[in-house]
Amino acid sequence: MSAVEAQEENWNEVGGDAADVSTLGNQLLTFYLDKQIFGIPVKYIKDIFKSTEITRVPLAPSEVAGVVNLRGHIVTAIDLRHKLCIPPLNEKVDTTMNVAVDIGEEMYSFIVDSVADVAMFAKKDFENNPSTLDEKLKDLSTGIYKLDGKLLIVLDVKKIINCAEKQ
Repeated sequence: MSAVEAQEENWNEVGGDAADVSTLGNQLLTFYLDKQIFGIPVKYIKDIFKSTEITRVPLAPSEVAGVVNLRGHIVTAIDLRHKLCIPPLNEKVDTTMNVAVDIGEEMYSFIVDSVADVAMFAKKDFENNPSTLDEKLKDLSTGIYKLDGKLLIVLDVKKIINCAEKQ
């Protein structure tokens, strides 16, 4: 199955149909890790908040930074830098943000460097991952959008969470 077909199946899974997808496109929350821009579908976003105190969890997978308290809910915090093999920030000042995602059964928080924007992208502009993309990113993404001199990598929220749970 191509990335475009997978993305369409993902849209259909949440109640849309092919006509809705071609008309509306894909609304993504975009954010940065290092200097790379990423996106995740808005349908998964529950909240965006400044990093708070993270409580470490003994014996958790290495990409699990710990848990955070989000308005009384304990949420597993996943360090996307670590998950995607991006070196940690050198800065001592913590300017990171948390993007809380809800996949139905549970909420998770993705730790990102900064949140950029929410934008609509046309379905026709969605492309398969390039062959030169790092294997780890290929495994955890559905495809890309070409922007002015950049690639926006669309991450697969469910794959990121499933990988974190299995390790």
